[in-house]
Amino acid sequence: MEEHVCDKHVILSSLLFAAILVLENRDLQDLIKPQKVEFRSLNFNSTLHWQPGRAREARDTVYFVQYKLACFSQGASMSQLPAGLVTHVSLTSFLLFLHRYGQSRWQNKDDCWGIQNHVCDLTNETFDIQEPYYGRVKAASAGVYSDWSLSCRFTPWRETMIGPPTVTVVHSNKSIMLKLQAPRSPYKRKRGSKIPMTNYYDLLYQVFIINNLLDEQHRVLVYEGKDKVITIEDLRPGVSYCIVAKTYMPMLDRSSAYSNRQCTVLQ
Repeated sequence: MEEHVCDKHVILSSLLFAAILVLENRDLQDLIKPQKVEFRSLNFNSTLHWQPGRAREARDTVYFVQYKLACFSQGASMSQLPAGLVTHVSLTSFLLFLHRYGQSRWQNKDDCWGIQNHVCDLTNETFDIQEPYYGRVKAASAGVYSDWSLSCRFTPWRETMIGPPTVTVVHSNKSIMLKLQAPRSPYKRKRGSKIPMTNYYDLLYQVFIINNLLDEQHRVLVYEGKDKVITIEDLRPGVSYCIVAKTYMPMLDRSSAYSNRQCTVLQ
């Protein structure tokens, strides 16, 4: 009889211990789950970023990254198709659409599998810039794996930030002649040169001049347009001027940061 009671105590103790372990693991899973998972993109160089979970990050914490094309929801109807596909859409094209978007699966990013960094480069995986993507991250620590943390939907063409143009002062006498070069994407032509962002957007250059005798922070817009070579005239000799420029996307009403200053003193 006593042995039977002891056996019950052993079983209950084991079950209680197992339950405690499950709860502790569940707590750890929640504590190490990555936070604030988001895409960041400049000139289509697109990276996934995240922050550690609420627990203090242990030395053995590693992260795993997956990505995929945004799925078309199950049970979708013709009315849910993008506007451009609704017109004259056939059953065949609708089925092809579902095949492409409805069966997208999560893909491992091999270079970001079991890493300790908080960033993963997904530039090559998001090359179809008109399409929407998701990324997700999970963490592992002390043999415990968190649930996945999902990013917001990311469409490179709509959401990438544009970089400033490269500004070169090619001549300065009584005027300043500038050469402007559009920022480059990471994608290459067949011959190997990187494709400029002007291939993807209708871009304008905004050029500003700074008279260093007056106020180094006061920028005056002197040009807006698409020309790659411009001349700024009616300047004072012997004065130090600096030039900065921005790239502007009218369609998305979005501007780049300022370029690096290029300074010169007129003769």
